[in-house]
Amino acid sequence: MKLLLDQNISRKLVDGLAKLFPGSSHVYLLGLHRVSDEEIWNYARDNGFTIVTQDFDFNERSLIHGYPPKVIWLRTGNTSTENIKRLFIQHSQDIILFAKDKTLGCLQIY
Repeated sequence: MKLLLDQNISRKLVDGLAKLFPGSSHVYLLGLHRVSDEEIWNYARDNGFTIVTQDFDFNERSLIHGYPPKVIWLRTGNTSTENIKRLFIQHSQDIILFAKDKTLGCLQIY
């Protein structure tokens, strides 16, 4: 499972999560940090990414347009990059099950 981290999440997480989620990237690293949410959505869909964001926008897009791509919505508020990494490690099995479940488009992590 490849994650595409939105601009509101540190790109440092790409390396920190590489063992759990190989092939993951960040919108900045892909030159997508100045494009619209629609362009990010299309890129994720076309390239097999799951979008990771702290914004509700992608969840709404998922409800309207369906999926793929799937969305992981971090509902943590402002928190450290290290805490987000811990959450991904703690919820790694939930994330893997979410990826396999064809009935779910958004996973919320608190």
